Amino acid sequence: MWFILSLTAILFWSGSDLFSKIGSKPDDKYSHWKMVMAVGTVMGIHAVIELCSGAEFQLSDILTYLPVSFLYILAMILGYAGLRYVVLSISTPICNSSGAVAALLCFFILKETMSGLQFFAVGLVCIGIFLLSVFEKRQEDAERIQSGIVPDRKYTHSFIAIFFPIFYCIIDGLGTFADALVLDRYIGEESANIAYEFTFLLMAVFAFIYVVIVKKQKIRLSAEKPKVLAGVFETAGQFAYIYALGDNAIVAAPLISSYCIFSLVWARIILKEKLSWKQYLVIAIAAIGIVILGMEG
Repeated sequence: MWFILSLTAILFWSGSDLFSKIGSKPDDKYSHWKMVMAVGTVMGIHAVIELCSGAEFQLSDILTYLPVSFLYILAMILGYAGLRYVVLSISTPICNSSGAVAALLCFFILKETMSGLQFFAVGLVCIGIFLLSVFEKRQEDAERIQSGIVPDRKYTHSFIAIFFPIFYCIIDGLGTFADALVLDRYIGEESANIAYEFTFLLMAVFAFIYVVIVKKQKIRLSAEKPKVLAGVFETAGQFAYIYALGDNAIVAAPLISSYCIFSLVWARIILKEKLSWKQYLVIAIAAIGIVILGMEG
């Protein structure tokens, strides 16, 4: 079951990635806070629906799951804030490796194991993720040179530029590992998911207060449809993700990390973007790994 759930998480999270990019407006410095509002609101609505349908949940579950929520949200904040201080092509290859970090932690600390064939398949997926990151870096560097843009050295060679991606990778990987640990020993998947959704709803409330009340910004729902869609896809992906992680964390974590690759498929289908042969190669490598995991799972 973990394999189907992992594929579901990949499908929805890659879709969320696409709609997040569509909804992000470079000229709106509050765009990421509006994204938090959209995602938190959708998650809050889903949590209420879950409770109304008889899901088991106690307020104490929020506290039990809070360390995991904190790590995930901290990684998210670092992801948003870091883009303002670090050139994206410098951080992407390392940041996308957090699923592998989580798998290693599950292996060494939780003593979870995988078969030799599963290890090979996960390796293919991780190679695909890393190759995509490298290709994106080269493409961005080429476009930057062609346009005559030379980034400030502090964004490429400073302490922040070098260690920020590592911090992000470690924190996001720790979040996934902590999730697996908490789900294994302290809380059920259903309660954990509701706890996370209510925590994100609280973040949405804070974002609303900051953007609308403090900064006096107006929000037009008609202009924020992509953000709402991103919220729907993010919520659906999170629901599948937490059950996949609870069932087989050591394999599911790196597998689900490949959603960044399948964002390319969404871009090709919906945005009609042309993919290079290198991007098709990355998709093929990851797909082979996923097929092997499906046969093994």
